[in-house]
Amino acid sequence: MCGNSLGLQPKGVRKYLEQDLDYWARYGVFGHFEGPRPWALCDEYVTEQSARIVGARPEEVACMNGLTVNLHLLLVSFYRPTSTRHKILIEGKAFPSDHYAMESQIRFHGYDPATSLLLAEPRPGEQTLRTEDLVSLIKREGDAIAAIVFSGVQYYTGQLFDMETITRAGHSKGCVVGFDLAHAVGNAELHLHDWGVDFACWCTYKYMNSGAGGLAGAFVHEKHAAADMPKLLGWWGHKMSTRFRMDNKLDLSPGVNGLRVSNPPPLLVSPLLASLDVFQKTTMADLRRKSVLLTGYLEFLIKKFYPKPAGSEMKPAASEPKAASEAAIRPWVEIITPSDPAQRGCQLSLMFSVPIGAVFTELERRGVACDKREPNVLRIAPAPLYNSFSDVHRFVSLLGQSLQAAQL
Repeated sequence: MCGNSLGLQPKGVRKYLEQDLDYWARYGVFGHFEGPRPWALCDEYVTEQSARIVGARPEEVACMNGLTVNLHLLLVSFYRPTSTRHKILIEGKAFPSDHYAMESQIRFHGYDPATSLLLAEPRPGEQTLRTEDLVSLIKREGDAIAAIVFSGVQYYTGQLFDMETITRAGHSKGCVVGFDLAHAVGNAELHLHDWGVDFACWCTYKYMNSGAGGLAGAFVHEKHAAADMPKLLGWWGHKMSTRFRMDNKLDLSPGVNGLRVSNPPPLLVSPLLASLDVFQKTTMADLRRKSVLLTGYLEFLIKKFYPKPAGSEMKPAASEPKAASEAAIRPWVEIITPSDPAQRGCQLSLMFSVPIGAVFTELERRGVACDKREPNVLRIAPAPLYNSFSDVHRFVSLLGQSLQAAQL
């Protein structure tokens, strides 16, 4: 139940990696341009399918680097602060790497995160952000916002943001809008091109199953393909047709391909290719339909068997009489992820009436893979590509055993 952190290994990975090792042994340096997947072109074998999954055109997508590296490269081009428009808007509990990247970009341009980093926070007493509040914030602060950089799915709460509405609101105020899709790619239906998103980036080792540290992706909308923007340049941004003239006269590839800095790593391309072979057998629409049912089933069972009593706090009251009824002390679970399927992917974030560390330990003892996020959430993610309804039912049963054991 941990595809939100690391997806399972596709069966084709071993075949592709063994092919790469065989090419290396047989061809040596000639493997750059010979063999079924020449190394100099290997990233091109994963571009088209990656574009299909994020709802983009192939020329708008590049597979390269790691997630935060791509985020920095994109911000170099798209975050261009001025004395009157220098803020970056992110969610208040953005993933730490994103938060650090924004702070460093702001400082790099000579501004102070204390005044230039704008955090969107939920309403008091609420765990997730309301779309209408985000739109209102953008309307109110938009003239000072240079860039809106949100996650597609919030890593902690599992909230799936309305990216189309956020993009439209940002553009109405002259802001550029980008997304970190680490928890959204391969999980939710995305339409980056049609939504008019300016830029996006993602990792591929979660729902895209490319293995730990897998090759990341980046998107730049075609409307920016010919834009004169700052870029950090490298050899691989040079057009392939003239790259090997070696005359140091830059012939820059348009759009996102001009942001490629270094040659692609074949040993990272191959695991992603193996996963994309699996995605090729279905569609994101079909996966999403199954995901809604799986997550809905998980939500139904949790609410049925471990409901949170009205007015309960996160910890049972210490003054509770020992003679209290079983119902009064029965462990319960609170789901902080939105109940509306349109506002979540396949992840449910759970909080408990008993110590979270004990619940996590007991689940692990029973063979359940999930993950704990401080301060007090377990993330449970039935991934539709490989999890089943039987998995969900078994998890809920094991969760009950773990709650009882954690209470002892």
